[in-house]
Amino acid sequence: MAMSLPHQIGAISGAPLAADSAGAAIEAPSSATVTAVWRSPAASNLRVSAVDSDRISPSPPLSPRCVRPDLSVAAQALMSPATEVEDDREYVAGGGAQAKDRKGVPVFVMMPLDSVTWNHTLNRKKAMNASLQALKSAGVEGIMVDVWWGLVEGEKPGEYNWAGYVELLEMAKKHGLKVQAVMSFHQCGGNVGDSCTIPLPKWVVEEIDKDPDLAYTDQWGRRNYEYLSLGCDTIPCLKGRTPVQCYSDFMRSFRDTFDHLLGDTIVEIQVGMGPAGELRYPSYPEANGTWRFPGIGAFQCYDKYMLSSLKAAAEAFGKPEWGHTGPTDAGEYNNWPEDTNFFKKEGGGWNSEYGEFFLTWYSELLIAHGERILQSATNIFENKGVKISVKVAGIHWHYGTRSHAPELTAGYYNTRFRDGYLPIAQMLARHGAIFNFTCIEMRDHEQPQDALCAPEKLVRQVALATQQAEVPLAGENALPRYDDTAHEQILQASALNLDGSSGDREMCAFTYLRMNPELFQPDNWRRFVAFVKKMGEGKDTNKCWEQVEREAEHFVHVTQPLVQEAAVALMH
Repeated sequence: MAMSLPHQIGAISGAPLAADSAGAAIEAPSSATVTAVWRSPAASNLRVSAVDSDRISPSPPLSPRCVRPDLSVAAQALMSPATEVEDDREYVAGGGAQAKDRKGVPVFVMMPLDSVTWNHTLNRKKAMNASLQALKSAGVEGIMVDVWWGLVEGEKPGEYNWAGYVELLEMAKKHGLKVQAVMSFHQCGGNVGDSCTIPLPKWVVEEIDKDPDLAYTDQWGRRNYEYLSLGCDTIPCLKGRTPVQCYSDFMRSFRDTFDHLLGDTIVEIQVGMGPAGELRYPSYPEANGTWRFPGIGAFQCYDKYMLSSLKAAAEAFGKPEWGHTGPTDAGEYNNWPEDTNFFKKEGGGWNSEYGEFFLTWYSELLIAHGERILQSATNIFENKGVKISVKVAGIHWHYGTRSHAPELTAGYYNTRFRDGYLPIAQMLARHGAIFNFTCIEMRDHEQPQDALCAPEKLVRQVALATQQAEVPLAGENALPRYDDTAHEQILQASALNLDGSSGDREMCAFTYLRMNPELFQPDNWRRFVAFVKKMGEGKDTNKCWEQVEREAEHFVHVTQPLVQEAAVALMH
């Protein structure tokens, strides 16, 4: 018989759980290991932060509130088995889980990066089980899970081990939680927030070692192993397969393995397209101190495959002399725009004929890369009842300058005179995909103004671009935030009140970074529960926010002992 939540928490409040511990919440079926043999003739970081965490303004202290003694309803909500909870939401066209008869933005929660171990088992199994039940009881719509290429297909090409993910996704199903599954074709590790290291598959790294030009390269010859260079997308450089074929085979194996969960439990496939899973170049790598906020970053177009493309583009443009290299006056990773001839506001190369040529080529290659993978993903998951999404980075520093240098080096051709996000949104529209954007929690005044940071203005620009392209917009917070200030900013941003009127448009979903012991700390958990309830109410609700907060207080009061135990369990 399955243990109740209090008993589960009591069982895990001590030592770490062994992989074969008795009483595991989910038993992985023996068929979880899937082998798919390729039959051709030839056989760090989750989420990259936009800003150091110590730059975030702390939230003001919160006044204590009185709590009513009548907590029976909240207690019952937590203690009832998740499988008996009636869910009145459905994943609808337009890209999000929404209530059938009311508005609101569903909240998903990112799982720990190391949710699945190198032994293909579920990490901290009983703590995970207790935590998922707490999230469901708090009104969370679902979870986001990184499905790591380096774990599943780590040893041999074409051999996939899904065992740990079978456990996790079946556990989510048991608790009635939806799942956003991220096809993580990038390396984890080396960036702020990365709590573990998961490199690319071993056999892929071996191929990069043989041919270093498979890795993104800067003008000084630094190779970046976070993600394969898009320059080799269509070259059969991985044991007879192209990178895009490898990504496609991986997604196809995922589809076949989890077909019974698609459209019901698994409602969204987010397709990784670059470092940190984002559609961008690795222009601001934090590993080894290469880049520090708020540096402008560096162009990543110096592997031989990218340079070959540049050469062909320059010849076709009638300027073959422009095809030998990228800009030579664009400074270094930690320069500011005015330190460089290329990015300076007056007479900068970015605003010249050459600059327009280079930046067009550089950005269009990125969009073409996204389109190739997206076309494959939409074909693979066609008629499976899932939405496809793509994540775009919230690069808000130096946004107030004319050149927007950090966005340019990342591949977003966005300047004072050009909208770089509309072409991305239009590409996503062609495939019916969701535009997922970060830094939703940030306010302009919280960021260093000497670097002309403007996350709010950036989010507004992206929202307008998606509105024009008729693409659903989803959001994430770039950094962990547990304060009411951040929550209020997310609420405002998710309402998408772009023209001063309310309208019907809202974000289709919001994904909260991330499930960890800090989230379950008493004050953080209280604020989070109230936040989830407010997001679910929708922007046109007539309900008083004080009433919503009182309801959250009632729920938190009775669940706090259990949630605190879950926090302790997650720390072990």
